Amino acid sequence: MARSAARLLVEGRVQGVGYRWWAVETARRLGLDGWVRNRTDGSVEILAMGEAAGIEQLLQACRAGPRGASVRAVRREAAEDDGGIGFEQRPTA
Repeated sequence: MARSAARLLVEGRVQGVGYRWWAVETARRLGLDGWVRNRTDGSVEILAMGEAAGIEQLLQACRAGPRGASVRAVRREAAEDDGGIGFEQRPTA
């Protein structure tokens, strides 16, 4: 089965509250590959790859995020599968 890929852009109070760590744990639990990173504009960016249902579950979970986060919006964009395996944190971009 072909993997799906999506880029999620999460806005609100999502930096300094453990959002990246939470995203890694959530994505791994859902069996997804990809990465998460803070952006200089204060948002969090996620590239998620795997089964479409898992990506949708991650999207729904991102709307709440971890305790301490205050999510204002989650935008989903089309993305290319970069072939990555595993889910990791990346440096701020």
